[in-house]
Amino acid sequence: MDLSELKKEQVKLASRISLQDGFSSISTIGGAACVQVGDKLAGAVVVCEFPSLKLIEKQTFVLSDPLPHKPGFAAYREMPALIEAFNKLEKEPDVLLVEGEGIAHLRRIGIASHLGLVLNIPTIGVADKLSIGAVKEGKIIVDLEVLGFEIKTREHSNPVYASPGHLISLGSVLNILKQTIVYPHKMPEPLHLASKIARKVK
Repeated sequence: MDLSELKKEQVKLASRISLQDGFSSISTIGGAACVQVGDKLAGAVVVCEFPSLKLIEKQTFVLSDPLPHKPGFAAYREMPALIEAFNKLEKEPDVLLVEGEGIAHLRRIGIASHLGLVLNIPTIGVADKLSIGAVKEGKIIVDLEVLGFEIKTREHSNPVYASPGHLISLGSVLNILKQTIVYPHKMPEPLHLASKIARKVK
């Protein structure tokens, strides 16, 4: 992995990210997550009805030779598995939740943004750690700019951090995420299901 070249590519791609809603209504919502399986990587994508969150489809793909883990470059490691799983879907979701960062990323293009660009689909990044900026009044602030939200999904549990991926506005991120939390799960339900299915492959 030539990280200096990948950084240049990320900066270039980040300029193409749109923070305007690429949908008029939502009837389905997806989740995409990866799990390490020995020296392989299992990617899972689910599609749920919205707002009921009833599971209607799931697909997986096992990547046999993933790139090594490098902070800030998760997309290059995990996207091949997620794209293969996504391409097997019979029905694409209107919005896809992705485990990882959206624009709340050092170069404004985490895996959710990168995947959204590649698939040309509205995406939201949901991470369990904050990798950039500070949280003030529930908002992720970087250089005086709001890049996402800290969302408390479960009592006595650390929050999750949501940011727009691609083709979605900040307001829609907050509105959609609040409708995907199912007690007692910490992660939004489509991501909880995708992670669970990926772990079953393991």
